Amino acid sequence: MQLNTSTNNRFKIKTLTLMVGLALLPALSWAAEQDKEVVLPTVTVTAAGQDLGESTEGTGSYTTGQTRTSTPLSMSLRETPQAVTVVTQQRIEDQHFLTITDVLNSVTGVSVNQYETHRAQFTARGFDINALMIDGVPTTWDQPWSSGEIMSSLAIYDRVEVVRGATGLMTGAGDPSAAVNLVHKRASSKELSGTASLGLGSWNERRAMFDVSTPVNEARTVRARVVGEYTASDSWIDLLKEESKTIFATFEADLGPSTLLSAGYSWQENEPEGSMWGGLPVFYADGSRTHWDRSKSTSADWVRWQSSYQNYFANLEHRFDNAWTVKATYSHGDRRADSRLLYLSGAPDKTTGLGMYAFPGSYKVRTKQDDFGLQANGPFDLLGRTHEAAVGYVNSRQQFNADSRAAAGGMAGDFNHWDGSYPEPAWGPLSYYGDNRIKQEALYGALRLNVTDPLKVILGLRVTNYERSGDDAFSSPYRMEFDHELTPYAGIVYDLNENYSVYASYTDIFQPQQVRDLSGKYLDPIVGKSTEVGVKGAFFEGRLNASLSAFRIKQDNLGQSIGLVIPGTVPPETAYEASSGATSKGFELEVAGEVTRGWNVSAGYSQFKLKDADGEDINTIYPRKLIRLFTSYRLPVLDGALTVGGGVDWQSETYTYAVNPQGATERIGQNDYALVNLMARYAITRQLSAQLNVNNLFDEAHYGMFDAYSQITYGAPRNASLTVNYKF
Repeated sequence: MQLNTSTNNRFKIKTLTLMVGLALLPALSWAAEQDKEVVLPTVTVTAAGQDLGESTEGTGSYTTGQTRTSTPLSMSLRETPQAVTVVTQQRIEDQHFLTITDVLNSVTGVSVNQYETHRAQFTARGFDINALMIDGVPTTWDQPWSSGEIMSSLAIYDRVEVVRGATGLMTGAGDPSAAVNLVHKRASSKELSGTASLGLGSWNERRAMFDVSTPVNEARTVRARVVGEYTASDSWIDLLKEESKTIFATFEADLGPSTLLSAGYSWQENEPEGSMWGGLPVFYADGSRTHWDRSKSTSADWVRWQSSYQNYFANLEHRFDNAWTVKATYSHGDRRADSRLLYLSGAPDKTTGLGMYAFPGSYKVRTKQDDFGLQANGPFDLLGRTHEAAVGYVNSRQQFNADSRAAAGGMAGDFNHWDGSYPEPAWGPLSYYGDNRIKQEALYGALRLNVTDPLKVILGLRVTNYERSGDDAFSSPYRMEFDHELTPYAGIVYDLNENYSVYASYTDIFQPQQVRDLSGKYLDPIVGKSTEVGVKGAFFEGRLNASLSAFRIKQDNLGQSIGLVIPGTVPPETAYEASSGATSKGFELEVAGEVTRGWNVSAGYSQFKLKDADGEDINTIYPRKLIRLFTSYRLPVLDGALTVGGGVDWQSETYTYAVNPQGATERIGQNDYALVNLMARYAITRQLSAQLNVNNLFDEAHYGMFDAYSQITYGAPRNASLTVNYKF
C-alpha cells in the first residue's frame, strides 16, 4: 500500500514553496517597515522561585536555560553532552499542542507510530520509548496495556524535555532511545495572574481552559495555582468521540529565606467512545489490497476505553549558605483503565465483505506507583578550582493488576458496509488476568569537574537493585532480581570559544527481560550502550541554541530462542540465549530559539541506520529520516499585534512485510510524506488574543502500521482550530 508518487512530488513542491515563503517573510516584513516605529507587546518574564531557572513560562522563547533530565546536575543545553530538545510553553501555545503525542510528533529525532486510535509507540534512534518522566520521576508504562498515557494533557505542564540516547543515570531500567520528561507548572507568581481560553475546531471540537496563580498571604510567601481543562470532540473516524477532563492544584511556601516547600495534585480522565482496537485490514480475502476511506472504523457503537490518572507530589528543598542544596521528593501515581472493546481480524471478501471475525475484550487495569527521592548537590573546591557534585537516593515501587471479562465472539458480518451496529456481548464477571510488581532502589552520584576554564568532565554512576515478580492466568509465577546493577555515565565538554563547544559522552541503560536459558536461569538484562559526539553552539546570550550530534547505540544480551523447551516447565517454556543485539548509527542536527527579535524557530533533521546482529534492517516501520520545522514571527505591523507561523513535519518511507491470505509475503509501506501546519495570532488588546491553527494543510493521507497483524490506522486529515485567550 504505497501513497501516490506523483501526488507526493506535487506536495513536496507546494511544501517547499510554502516554507521558502515562511523563511523570507520576516526579512520582507522588516524591509517594508524599517522606517516605521514599532510598538511591540510587553513580554513578561515570570520568576520561578528558588532554583527554577529552567521554567519557560513568560519567556516567549523556543529554548531554555537549564535542564536536569540527563544528569542530576543543572546544566545549560550547551553544557550537556547529549542531544536535548526542550519544547517550551511558547511553542506549545503557538502550535496548539494539547497532548504528549502532539509534542512528540514534532520533536527532532522522535517519531510516533499511531497504530490504533488510543495506543501508539514512541520511538527514537530506532528503539522504543517505554518510559515517561514527570518532574524527573520515571513512570514506566506497559504499552500494550495503555491507560491513556499517550493522551496525557499538556495543560498542567510548563515544558517537555527530551534527551535522546541512553539515560540510565536518571531512569535506571529502560531503553537506549530517549527520556521524555514532563515538567509541571509551578505556583511561583507573587501577583494574581492567569489565563482563560475557549476553543472550537474541526469535528465539533470544544475546549475550555483556565490557569490561575495567586499569592495566598499578604507577605506572598505562600502561593497557589489551579489549572482546569475540558475538551470534547467528534472525529474524522466513524463512531469515535473524545472527552477529557483535567484538574491541577499546587502551592509553594517559603518556610524561610532558604527553604521551599511545594506540593500538588493532578487528575486527568479520558472517556473516548468508539475507539479502534486494532487497525484496518490491508488485504482482501483474494489477496488484493484494500483501499479504505480514512473515516473507516472497526469499532462498535458500545465500545468504551475509559482511563484516569491521579498524581500527588511533594518537594522540600533547602539551600545552605555554602550554596549546597538538599531536596527530598515524594510522588504517588494511580493510573486506571476500564475498557469494553471490539477487535476485528481476518481478511474480508472483496464483494460481500464477509470473512472477518469479531473478538470482544474487556479489561480493568490499575497501576500504582510510589517514588521517594533524596538528593544533595552543590559546589566544592579542589586543586584551586570550583567543581560541582550531586548525590542521591531513589526508591520506586510499582504494582500492576489486570482483570478481564469473558465474552463470546463470532463472525463480524459485512465489513464493506460496517456501521458499528455489531451487538454488545453478554460480559462475564471480572476474573483475574495477571499482575506484576517492580521495585527499584538506587544510589547515584555525578561530578562536573572544572579541569580547565574551557574543559569540563562529567562523571556519573548509578547502582541499582531491581526486582520484578508476577504471574498471569496462563503461566507460572516468575521472579527476577538484579543486585548492584552498575550504570556508568561519562561526558566531556570543551569550549572552543564563547559560542561553540565540542563534546563526547558514553551512557548505559539496562532492561530486564522475562526469558530464561535452558537451565531455567533468567538471562541478564539487555544492556544499551550509547556513544555520542557532537558540536553545540549558543548565541545571543543563550537565546538561540544549536547542536550537531553523531551517535552509535548497541544492545547486548538480547534474548533469542534456541528452539528447545526448558525441562519441567508447565506449560512448556521456550529456552533463550543471550546474543549481541541491534546497532543504531546516525546523526541529528537541531537549531532552536530566537533568530532575531520576535522571530522564533525550531528546526531539526535526523537520520539513522538500524541493523540486527546479522546485519539485517529491523524496526522498518520506524522512519529512518525526519525533518521537524516550525517558525513563528511577530510582524512589525499593526503595532506588533500579528504573529504568523508555520512548519513541516516530514518523515521518510516506512514499511514492513506481511503474509497475504494466499500465503505469499508482501511488502506493506508508504512513501515519505510531509504534514504542513500554519498558525496566526492577533492581539486584540494586551490581554485578549485570537489564534488560528491549521494542521495538515494539504490534506496528506498517512497512516501507522501494526506489522504483527497486517493492519493500518490513518492519521488526521486537514483540520483547524480557533482559540480565544484572555490573560490577566
